[in-house]
Amino acid sequence: QVQLVESGGGLVQAGGSLRLSCAASGRTFSSYAMGWFRQAPGKERESVAAISRIVSMTYYDDSVKGRFTISRDNAKNTVYLQMNSLKAEDTAVYYCAATAGYYTNFKGYNYWGQGTQVTVSS
Repeated sequence: QVQLVESGGGLVQAGGSLRLSCAASGRTFSSYAMGWFRQAPGKERESVAAISRIVSMTYYDDSVKGRFTISRDNAKNTVYLQMNSLKAEDTAVYYCAATAGYYTNFKGYNYWGQGTQVTVSS
């Protein structure tokens, strides 16, 4: 089992940057693929980015490609989401999640953090 705690959210102007962090408990962090998801008011939760366990293959939703970067530090049990050129439509609660399965099998993510709010003002 793994417990996840996100941090780094906040209020930023359009065009600005934020870096989200997700700290995981446990000694088996490298056994999990990690993902970032977001949910805007009135909308369903959507996948944003994901990273595989060891080789660090990555996936990005088309809406964030070229602007967001996911990375992980297995020594620190932490996954990051660097968000640049933020837009008002990026406003959402961002969740970190973990899966023992394949990193792009988004229905397989079964460990979730509490979420962190990102608000982008236009």
